[in-house]
Amino acid sequence: MTGPEKDLRALAEDLVAEQVALDDLVVDLPDDRWKLATPAPGWTIRDEIGHLAHSEELAALAASDEATFGAELTGALADLDAYQLGVEARVASKTPSELLAWWRTGRARALDAVMRLGPDARIAWVAMPMSPRSFLTARLMETWAHGRDVADALRVHPAPTARLHHVADLGVRTRAFSYVNRGLAVPDVEVRVELDAPDSTVWSWGPEDAPDRIIGPAEDFCLVVTQRRNVADTALRAEGRAAAEWMDLAQSFAGPPTRRAPEASRDANSSR
Repeated sequence: MTGPEKDLRALAEDLVAEQVALDDLVVDLPDDRWKLATPAPGWTIRDEIGHLAHSEELAALAASDEATFGAELTGALADLDAYQLGVEARVASKTPSELLAWWRTGRARALDAVMRLGPDARIAWVAMPMSPRSFLTARLMETWAHGRDVADALRVHPAPTARLHHVADLGVRTRAFSYVNRGLAVPDVEVRVELDAPDSTVWSWGPEDAPDRIIGPAEDFCLVVTQRRNVADTALRAEGRAAAEWMDLAQSFAGPPTRRAPEASRDANSSR
């Protein structure tokens, strides 16, 4: 097994671990608990799992049948509201156990399809084609983010793991996307990121001498870039204008630009 293939396998194992961690949170929930509201306005636990199930189904299609995925995407974009209503109706028609089975099937098929590709392949996706590594990282990020919504609804706080490095790295790599997605120019300013990891080490990105810096817990950074928390509600320190602006705009997931409102003034426009 070559270096890239070994790295992809390790990433796949982390993705599965993240999926299992969320699965464990919901597998024994009574049906009525699936109706609990999550921090995502209008979304219950069943909506979160249903969204992941549908996303993994699309991911499996993208990695195995680009033409059919392209047709699906074209149809969705032609009438996004109608497409979303269709997905919501499909989720609403299923029992919690059926939603869980749908998600499990989709995530297994998606991973199998990706792992059949070479590390240099390109996988069509919503915003742009992605490498298998980036594709699996995005799946892990989305699983973790929606899993955090579920955990918050259940009032539990799973211990942070080293898997957060994938989410943090994606958050760093999508800095430019956060601007471009809003039609803004990407600042020609380097930002140093230094995050306290779960194992008490420090994860870092960017030049050591960069005057603009983001410092604080890795978990908080991941919550901000996935728009589960506003930076004002975390222990992160953003030093310098470019760093502060990035944390205000940060968005590590594809889709229309959104922002997370501070806890004190959060409204229905907060990100899902």
